[in-house]
Amino acid sequence: MDSRLLDILVCPATKGKLVLRGEELWSRSAGLAYPITEGIPRMVESEARALSNEEIASLKEEQA
Repeated sequence: MDSRLLDILVCPATKGKLVLRGEELWSRSAGLAYPITEGIPRMVESEARALSNEEIASLKEEQA
C-alpha cells in the first residue's frame, strides 16, 4: 500500500491513525482490523474484525 494513502486514511469509527499489518489496516483506538482486498482497503465497520488483546498489546509496545 502506498505510504501516502496510509497517511490520509483514518479509522471510520474513531478517526484515529491506522497501522498496516499484512493485508489489514489496524485501528488501535477502535480495536478493529479492516481488510485490504485486491489492494483496496475495505473501510466498513461491518467488514472489520475485532483485534485480539495480544494484537492490541503489540501496537502499544511499538508506540512506546
